[in-house]
Amino acid sequence: MGDPREAMARARQAAHELGLHPKKRLGQHFLVDHHQLERIARACELQPDEYVVEIGPGWGFLTAYLAERARGVLAVEVDQALAPVLEAALAGYPNVRLLFADVLRVDLEDEVRRAFSLQGEVRFAVCANLPYYITTPIIFALLERARGLQSAVVMVQREVAERLVARPGSADYGLLTVMVAYHARVEMVGRVPAACFWPRPEVESAVVRLVPYRQPPVRVEDEQRFRRLVRTAFQRRRKTMLNIVAAAFEVDKARSAACLQRAGIDAQRRPETLSLEEFARVADCCAP
Repeated sequence: MGDPREAMARARQAAHELGLHPKKRLGQHFLVDHHQLERIARACELQPDEYVVEIGPGWGFLTAYLAERARGVLAVEVDQALAPVLEAALAGYPNVRLLFADVLRVDLEDEVRRAFSLQGEVRFAVCANLPYYITTPIIFALLERARGLQSAVVMVQREVAERLVARPGSADYGLLTVMVAYHARVEMVGRVPAACFWPRPEVESAVVRLVPYRQPPVRVEDEQRFRRLVRTAFQRRRKTMLNIVAAAFEVDKARSAACLQRAGIDAQRRPETLSLEEFARVADCCAP
């Protein structure tokens, strides 16, 4: 169909002619290492008849690798100024559609359906080099609102990746770990050195793969109560569960202790030691 290396050269030439450079305020650090680009595209596990949404294509370097594998690529970019660069880079890929919009403000399933003239339910993958400053909102938007999402391969700051895959009892285990685990299975694909980017960021990156559950792995009677408990727990992670339950549900310590006893949780445990299943059990046992 095309040559990703030629696409990269076309993008660089177009950007040079237009005097464009990566924008720091938008967190634009473009992955330029062909080995890493290939690895990320391969991690998406795309089939020739599948569609993929790329969030933040930048100058289209990864887009070309995705277009080689998928039936269609919808590239969603917030920076309208990049239109001529992307059009030049992706001239050899008729299966790519560009959408200039804030990904947090669009319905991805509707946009894929519209871009490729599809009917009915649409299933798609997501691939993204996420800007560090907006990583968490995008991840939760995908997991909570993106109907039709099959999987997401995202590049994030290494510390964020380590929190996503952390185990109970570790220093990295926290709110992000528990709430993402409620929605999806997470696995580490690998690290990406800062030297693989242009311009070079001050931190290392890593790639993770998220596969949403059709049904959450634990059952909770009230999701709002569950979220409230987890949020309070990691806002007060140095406190014991006795104090956390009391604060989360505005009850006295006697009732908090009774709730934890019903859940089979030692009241003196710290929140970072509780598993997803244990948080769910505590939330259910603390029902009014």
